[in-house]
Amino acid sequence: MQFADRLKNVETSAIRELFKLLGKPGIISFAGGFPDPALFDAEGIRIAADEVLTKNPGAVLQYGATEGWQPLREQLSVFMKGKGATVAPDGLIVTTGSQQALDLIGKTMISPGDKVIVEAPTFLATIQCFRLYGADIISAPIDAHGVQVDTLEKLILEHKPKLVYLIPTFGNPSGAMLSLERRKRILEIAAQTKTLIVEDDPYGELYFGAPPPPSMLALSDHIPGSRDWLAHCGSLSKVLSPGLRVGWMIAPPALLASATMCKQFSDAHTSNLTQATAAHYLTMNRMEGALNVVRKTYAERAQVMAASLRKELGNAIEFNQPQGGMFFWTKLTEGRNANDFAKRAIDKLVAFVPGAPFFATNPDLSTLRLSFATADLARIEEGVARLGKAL
Repeated sequence: MQFADRLKNVETSAIRELFKLLGKPGIISFAGGFPDPALFDAEGIRIAADEVLTKNPGAVLQYGATEGWQPLREQLSVFMKGKGATVAPDGLIVTTGSQQALDLIGKTMISPGDKVIVEAPTFLATIQCFRLYGADIISAPIDAHGVQVDTLEKLILEHKPKLVYLIPTFGNPSGAMLSLERRKRILEIAAQTKTLIVEDDPYGELYFGAPPPPSMLALSDHIPGSRDWLAHCGSLSKVLSPGLRVGWMIAPPALLASATMCKQFSDAHTSNLTQATAAHYLTMNRMEGALNVVRKTYAERAQVMAASLRKELGNAIEFNQPQGGMFFWTKLTEGRNANDFAKRAIDKLVAFVPGAPFFATNPDLSTLRLSFATADLARIEEGVARLGKAL
């Protein structure tokens, strides 16, 4: 078969390929980016689903509006207000996970050859998605405080990109948190240069101590002109359940209208049943209690992983302690190669993701991502001990 030329720009996910190796008995995996299913509020979701199926079965099992189930749009408006962002219900559309929102941005904004700036490293699926639409991807360096804004500004002025994609809060894979000052400066740059900023925020509620700085969406109300150049992607996948496939996009009206049109072509609408379930769940006042359990559990796991890495790998590895999210972004020292390390680790029955695929350009072969979200404390200690033996 003669496939579309656009497929020449992408390849299957290295992470998905790695999962094929995880069927070995006894393997401990730090590879996935999944939330812990033991922490899902399954009872609350069941109650919500029963309620909507009992009270309004015909509507929730029927086709629906492409923009989203109106009660859910209203509840998401309230949810965002609780995070400091003023968003009217008709100022957002519901997507099938936030990854669909990114795909819709790719469809509506990127023509072959358009320049797009992403962080180095960044979410692997975004690199693949934007490449599928023909983007020329440019990397902006990050540190523990997020993207380096002075360099980002220079890249924007030099390349005049179609958009800049950022994960400001507990990024995947970096775990970095963009500082308040940098968030404000990026919004100022966006307004000055008329550059679209895409803020992806699936992890912002997974903080371990003090809450993170306000989202750029929340801050945009106070920086003139910036809201016109900002798209915000949110999701319930990491905070409630990925199986519901509920995400959303907040964007300027013209972008939102184009994205809605493209969504009509893709899937007509996100499932009414899952949207209605999520909407009712958000009225039940269970979210904060469920999140507190997740935050406490992940914080403990992150602390144990940090202590274990220092104990078992010592000076062979460098990392910043994450303040939230699900990941450690680490760097091997003395020129060690993470791809080679991954193969030895699999032999020791422990898995992680080498860092190279998370770079759109110039991959750092010494980096790797470790997820602490789905392993309990004992398995974290044992898994990291196995990593020490794999060195």
